[in-house]
Amino acid sequence: MNRWAVIVTSAAVVTGACHRGDGDGLIVASGHVEATEVTVSAKVGGTLEHLAVDEGQAVAAGQELARIDTTDTRLALDSARADRATAEAELRLRLVGSREEDIEAARAQVARAEADLAGAEKDLERMDGLLAAGSGTTKARDDARTRRDVAAATLHVTREQLRRLVKGSRPEEIDAARARVEAAEARIAQLEQQIDDAVVKSPTAGVVTEKLAEQGELLARGTGVVVVTDLARAWLNAYVSEPDLGRIRLGQPAEVVTDDGVARKGTVSFVASQAEFTPKNVQTRDERVKLVYRIKVALDNEDGLFKPGMPAETRLEPGGRQR
Repeated sequence: MNRWAVIVTSAAVVTGACHRGDGDGLIVASGHVEATEVTVSAKVGGTLEHLAVDEGQAVAAGQELARIDTTDTRLALDSARADRATAEAELRLRLVGSREEDIEAARAQVARAEADLAGAEKDLERMDGLLAAGSGTTKARDDARTRRDVAAATLHVTREQLRRLVKGSRPEEIDAARARVEAAEARIAQLEQQIDDAVVKSPTAGVVTEKLAEQGELLARGTGVVVVTDLARAWLNAYVSEPDLGRIRLGQPAEVVTDDGVARKGTVSFVASQAEFTPKNVQTRDERVKLVYRIKVALDNEDGLFKPGMPAETRLEPGGRQR
């Protein structure tokens, strides 16, 4: 059997699952029920401390499903808060400036240096006088000049130290201290968010249809914990043949019937724009009638009667005929 024969045979099998009524009668198609399934994952890694739900349990949006152990994160948070306290203390010191006691001590050092310089200058004057009178030596005069120069340099250093204490911290130093505070606060916010994320909540209302982890397991970030299925807004995936496509419209009412005869109202919410299971280049009418198109029939399934994978049949009144 060649490739086209296999594809056409497959189309015939699928088309056999969707049939039509006589003339302008009901359009009948078979398919399977589907629903939105959400895999709820852990946003942080750690040990699964508590699993609050079981399979088959109905949950509301925002309801707690599980909780990850946060012992290590809380210890890191305590350390981050201590780092913030240190950074804030340093910033306050930068903003307040030097203590008055330190400034007074620096002024005293300046006064002492001024006195030492004055004494050294007098010694130099005496040595110059003795050398001029022939009573002194050149070495004694040079030693006095050296002591005068050292005293002058010491006075300059002490004056600069006093000026620095009076002016306080530089703006760049204050900005650096403020940045360290902000970095500590950002770290605290990050750890607090991780603690909040350790509580796994349901993003939607639905039913827990599968457990992916058990209490006590060590989970990596992004590991699935449970699967929540939105059964209230389930739909039926069915297939109709190409001749029936022109009689189906979005919003068209439909009836969905299970194998045990339970019927429920629905609405056509989607009509495929492309055929399935047949070659795209089939041109003859005999082959075109075997084309099938997928449709979705939205169901009001608040009681959860229809389950994903359940086979069902839809019946539609013709919604209009193509010209």
